[in-house]
Amino acid sequence: MIKIVLLGGGNVAYHLTNVLLQNNVVQVIQLYNRTLEKINCFKNSTLITDDLSELKEADLYILAVSDNAISELSTALNLKNKLVVHTSGSMALDELRSISNKGVFYLLQTFSKDRKIDFSTVPICIEAETEKDLLLLENLAKSISKNCYRINSNQRKSLHVAAVFVNNFVNHLYHIGHEICAENNVPFEILLPLIKETADKITKLSPFEAQTGPATRNDTKTIEKHKEMLTKNQKEIYTLFTQFICNTYGEKL
Repeated sequence: MIKIVLLGGGNVAYHLTNVLLQNNVVQVIQLYNRTLEKINCFKNSTLITDDLSELKEADLYILAVSDNAISELSTALNLKNKLVVHTSGSMALDELRSISNKGVFYLLQTFSKDRKIDFSTVPICIEAETEKDLLLLENLAKSISKNCYRINSNQRKSLHVAAVFVNNFVNHLYHIGHEICAENNVPFEILLPLIKETADKITKLSPFEAQTGPATRNDTKTIEKHKEMLTKNQKEIYTLFTQFICNTYGEKL
C-alpha cells in the first residue's frame, strides 16, 4: 500500500485525488491546499490541511500545483529521504528544490473539473532519480492507467509543446468555428461529426496524409471567398494557417 499526500487544489489535483481514493493499491492519507475551500469536498474521505507543518509521513508527496508554485512549494517542504514529485509537463525534474528524492508524475490529458476522465486511457509520463523511485511511480501509474512511459525532462517538454498544438490551439480553433456559426445562426452541432472523424482519422493515417481542404488543393477562389466572410482577427488566423498548409504541401500543388 503506497501512502500518498497530495498537494494542490486545481483541476489536476481534483481528478487525481478522485481516482486515487478509489484505488486499492494506494492510500491517500492527506490533502493539502493553501485554501481549504478548494479541497473541502474531500474532507469526509481523507484528512485535509492548509498548514505545511501538519503534513503526515507518507511514501510519496505529489505536487499537483501550477508551474509557478512548484519551486516555492517544494523549497518549503522538509522531507529528507522522501519522494516528492510534480505533475508538470513543461517543468524539469530539478525544478523541485526540496532536499527530498525527486520525480515527475505527468498526466498527459486535458482536465476540466466537471468533466469525468477515464484514467485507464490517460498516458502517464514518469521520471525519477533512482530506479527504486521509478518502480514506485510505475506501480502507481499502472494501477490507474494502461499507458505508462518513462520520459525524461527534455522529452516531456517536447510532448508538452506538442500537446499545446493538438489540444489548446485546436480548441481555440473550435471556439472560432463556434463564433462563426453563432454569427450566422448556424448550429455548431452540425460540425461535431466532422470534428470526430478528423480526430479518429489520425489513428489510422498520419496527420500529413489526413490533411484535406482548399489549401491542400490550392483552391484560391474558395480561399478568397472565405477571407471575405471573416473578421480581421479570424482572417489573420485563416491566412496564416492557409499559408502554412500551402507551404507544407507545396510540392504537390
